[in-house]
Amino acid sequence: MALKLVYPALAMIFWIFVVGVILCVRRKNAFTSGEVRPDEVSVSTERYPVPARLASANFSNQFELPVVFFALIMLAIQVAATSYVMAALAWIFVASRVVHTLIHIGPNQLPLRGAVYGVGAIALLCMWAGVLVAVL
Repeated sequence: MALKLVYPALAMIFWIFVVGVILCVRRKNAFTSGEVRPDEVSVSTERYPVPARLASANFSNQFELPVVFFALIMLAIQVAATSYVMAALAWIFVASRVVHTLIHIGPNQLPLRGAVYGVGAIALLCMWAGVLVAVL
């Protein structure tokens, strides 16, 4: 049943909004604290303090691998590749994105962040293989 894949897709969309709110809060805090003025960031975000820049970078990340995730979800539903394995892989991807965000906007430990990113990428690769097998 396709709903198994709709729920992780909805969760990923929700997470993107959560990261957007985090970004807004961090940028607002930068303005209210006086760390940055609107005229300093009207062209470039480099003047924002590091926490706001990290949130911004992570928000941009939500439109990289997740785009492939959403495409795979739609393809999987279209070709009836909606097994529990596909659903589990989808949830693994969503979980990896949440953990990636928490690392990125938190301690920002690059090796750990890269490993978590890799887990998500591998989950997507496995989902792609699942769609491919269903098509063949």
